Amino acid sequence: MNTFSTGKGSRTCRHVCLYMVIVILAAVLTPGLGLASDLSSCMSEKMEQASDSTTVGELRALCKTLMVEESSAAQPIQTPPTSKRLEADKENALQPFTLMSHKPNYFLAGVYNSDGYSSEYFQEQYDDPTIEFKDTEAQFQLSLKVPLGLDVFNTFDVYAAYTNRSFWQVYSPGISAPFRETNHEPEAWLQFTPGWEVFGFRNIANAVGIVHQSNGRAGVLSRSWNRIYANFVFARGNFALGFKPWIRIAEDAEDDDNPDITDYLGHYELRAGYKWHGHVFTAMTRNNLESGFDRGAFELGWSFPLGSYPYLKGYIQYFRGHGESLIDYNQHVNRIGIGIALADFF
Repeated sequence: MNTFSTGKGSRTCRHVCLYMVIVILAAVLTPGLGLASDLSSCMSEKMEQASDSTTVGELRALCKTLMVEESSAAQPIQTPPTSKRLEADKENALQPFTLMSHKPNYFLAGVYNSDGYSSEYFQEQYDDPTIEFKDTEAQFQLSLKVPLGLDVFNTFDVYAAYTNRSFWQVYSPGISAPFRETNHEPEAWLQFTPGWEVFGFRNIANAVGIVHQSNGRAGVLSRSWNRIYANFVFARGNFALGFKPWIRIAEDAEDDDNPDITDYLGHYELRAGYKWHGHVFTAMTRNNLESGFDRGAFELGWSFPLGSYPYLKGYIQYFRGHGESLIDYNQHVNRIGIGIALADFF
């Protein structure tokens, strides 16, 4: 057999999420972020290191980000890993032809799902009752971003990104080891660096954007949705916390392949991360409170050093719940995978 070809949540919650996005964005757009007065000194220093194609606006954006970090605390403190990641992004953005890591990039060579992966939709699509998926497969994610504009109106940066997540039945040679599912996720967003504090946490980055996600298939296998989202990232020492609410963009009923997707993926997710001696521990929860812990999901991740080689880490990821992929959005998954990570959240 050849490899397969590709071809509601509550109204109240949507209104609450929209209200939260508007209120917080109003705060981050307020002028007067308290940048240090020695902006020109910073720009002069960075100008000596920049390439000939670097613009004044790009230098100003980099220096403003660095100085917000320095001025946000009364006493010098160690720069959090998340802030170092943002600084590295700013520096790389000044280089031409630059693609940067967006979400974690990893390859899980072995992923076991004790609940099993359903082949029902594939049997119907291809009219072949012999299609059966194994409980063990490989999964990988490739996620890249590129800056489209820096320090626009002296206020925000503009980014675009693409994330590809694939689910590969590599251990199923009897059905030609197909890609069971591939999710494509292009997005674009505006990013702000406010630098204010709340309960000891620094708000190091805020964003508002639009994202499309689909699996590029037709017929009963087709899945897609579009969202407007915000993202708020806070850091304290080696700990980071992210809150990402979203609102689904409505589609015509005849074009909607998954009208109940927000019943399973909800309207927001929470992420947390902690870095300790080169180890990064992450956690994600989504739709648990909204669904009464009936249709939610949580994910745990651990990336760890592999000897002294700095560009590759071991990676273990555990997921339980709904929405692991678009094709599985309404199916329960309980799986664990092990492999390598090229880039994590820090």
